[in-house]
Amino acid sequence: LLEAGADVNAVEGEYGTALQAACYLGSKSGVHLLLDYGAHVNMPACGNYGNASQAAVEGGNESVVQLLLNRGADVNARGGRYETALQAAANSGKKSLVQL
Repeated sequence: LLEAGADVNAVEGEYGTALQAACYLGSKSGVHLLLDYGAHVNMPACGNYGNASQAAVEGGNESVVQLLLNRGADVNARGGRYETALQAAANSGKKSLVQL
């Protein structure tokens, strides 16, 4: 789909963007691919998860969270169900996500 010209930053539905969906589902290879095709790591708040970082935290995948941080994710971005990734991490009960 990306090679055929699909909009990598299209916004729609529960996940908001394809990047947020890949982050929530913990698809590190999918996240890499979408970022390589120009997905915005700091896309403005959209969908239930607000942003890619919050979606990754809610999905519980630390390696995806770290990948987003390495790619410049804004840890203070607001929006979504928990407003920030830190609040989502605190809600998860996973100390490692809060520390990350």
